[in-house]
Amino acid sequence: MQKDKLTHVSLISRVLLGFLFIYHGLVPKKLWLSAVEVHLVSTSALGVPAKIASPLVGIVEIVLGCAIIFLNKSNIPVYIAVAILLLLLLSVAVASPMYSIGAFNPITTNILGLGFCYLILFVDKA
Repeated sequence: MQKDKLTHVSLISRVLLGFLFIYHGLVPKKLWLSAVEVHLVSTSALGVPAKIASPLVGIVEIVLGCAIIFLNKSNIPVYIAVAILLLLLLSVAVASPMYSIGAFNPITTNILGLGFCYLILFVDKA
């Protein structure tokens, strides 16, 4: 019974974490390029215009989100998510701290994503 509950927690955490990456890869990067995305790309050291970089990054996020959900026997996508979320958290906090104070900001989103990563990894080790 306990194992079933832990499996359920892992599954829900994977779906929510996957949704986080799929949504952020699709909506503000592919469907409607947001002004925030344009600004974040312009402050990065990529040297690529946001109209090119954001949709490409969006595809990577969508693929990662799907991998988190559907490759549920592997934690590799979850570890990749941890690295990406930490990197984005630090880059936004340093390069564009003004986005840290708004509603539904990258800080809260990334910390919640890291929380889902923790739950997945914790349950899978149990």
